[in-house]
Amino acid sequence: MTIASFDPIVDHNTRILVLGSIPGVKSLEKIEYYGNKQNQFWKIIFSLLKHENVPECYKNKISFLQENGIGLWDVVQNCERKGSLDIAIKNQEINDFDSFFNEHPQITTLLFNGKIAYQFFYKKYGLIKGITYYVMPSTSPANTMSFEKKLKEWSVLLNHL
Repeated sequence: MTIASFDPIVDHNTRILVLGSIPGVKSLEKIEYYGNKQNQFWKIIFSLLKHENVPECYKNKISFLQENGIGLWDVVQNCERKGSLDIAIKNQEINDFDSFFNEHPQITTLLFNGKIAYQFFYKKYGLIKGITYYVMPSTSPANTMSFEKKLKEWSVLLNHL
């Protein structure tokens, strides 16, 4: 099945960009980044930023990110994939980050949500001067690392707010 990524969530205040590979099945169904309730992305972000509860409303989640200078996008523009696992991605086309960073020069930090997102990005773009990269443990339910360990590793985000 051919799938496509969502548009980026970014504005003039975005300094940190979280990059996933491409949305999973549940996210595609809901048309929401990290829409699978088992994915720990939202819980990690809200926990790090000392917010007690993750709102149910997707627009409120996005507003919270933007208030904190955080944007979302995916490395893969489109691909073929059965299911939601990154290892099943085939025939991927990578998003145009040259144009994106020209339009958003205020972004200085990339947090890759998992190794595959980083590998796809790095293979095409390598290191980009003036941007710091972090490869984070995937927040996907397929990654069995404990929530506490993921939260600790994702805490590097706090150094860039």
